[in-house]
Amino acid sequence: MDKDLSRRKFLEHLGLGTAAGVSLSLLNKLAEARPAAADPLPSRTLGRTGAKVSILAFGCGSRFLMYEQEDQALAALNRAIDLGITYLDTAYAYGDGKSETRVGKVMATRRKEVWLATKIPDRSYDDFMRRLEGSLKRLQVDQVDLLHIHSLGQANDLEKIEAPNGALKALLHAREQKMTRFIGMTSHTNGAVMAQAIERHDLDCVQMALNASRNGRFEELALPAAIQKNLGVIAMKVTGQEFLLGNAAGKADIDSLLHYSMSLPVTTAVVGMPRIEMLEHNIAVARSFSPLKEDEMERLRHALSPSREGLEHNLVGHLDGPTTTPHAFFA
Repeated sequence: MDKDLSRRKFLEHLGLGTAAGVSLSLLNKLAEARPAAADPLPSRTLGRTGAKVSILAFGCGSRFLMYEQEDQALAALNRAIDLGITYLDTAYAYGDGKSETRVGKVMATRRKEVWLATKIPDRSYDDFMRRLEGSLKRLQVDQVDLLHIHSLGQANDLEKIEAPNGALKALLHAREQKMTRFIGMTSHTNGAVMAQAIERHDLDCVQMALNASRNGRFEELALPAAIQKNLGVIAMKVTGQEFLLGNAAGKADIDSLLHYSMSLPVTTAVVGMPRIEMLEHNIAVARSFSPLKEDEMERLRHALSPSREGLEHNLVGHLDGPTTTPHAFFA
């Protein structure tokens, strides 16, 4: 798709406008009906937190913001909860608080039904605490279930976080003050640095890029470190921002990618779903999930290995933005 395609035309192409695809009125009807899921989604224990959450999590990042009209976004989020998703992943960086504001409007009535996680990007103690106070207000809660330091980068970034007045001090303080029940870090950059953070600090959870290309060596280095300490592990970048989706060499279909990440020793997989049919499809995959055998996982690793370097390059300085490959999901 032409990268200069206007946002409006792009959204219409996705079927997110009221004139195409799933209409706003239909989404609202789905939200109002609030049917119970036919079968509950499988759940797993989130490490040392002891909480049980659905193996599929609703990503409230750029794909959630692609529901351009707020009513559509709220209806989609309500639909996800209706269908059994109990883990919501948001962050201040998603629209400079726009995602948190949307999630907060749903939390006003459905807070007890979900595990709520948000992420703070700031690296200094004072900036982190100020940002967190704003996040809690936007989310309309006094406490989140899980608070992450957002997007750990290379070793020099970990040094900033670990500084005497860095973000780690703020993260620990937020847990002590019960602004959050549990704490963690996220990364899609460097598995070795993430492993160092896990080994050095008293985290409860970690969220990292875990997909069949094995970009960043998270599966090889950081995942074992997290399992060793019984941390809750949340997989993200399951499709590599759609970079891994398709029919070409080094690509795979959404079902295979979901099955791969969910077959790892993780609790849940965060996926952005900017179309209601994507939500419905992924729910069906999760509901009928059975883990891949090791030989099946190895075949996927081999098939996706040509994409590893390219994905690592794409994620350097990555900012979560709209997809330019909407059809890749169903390729």
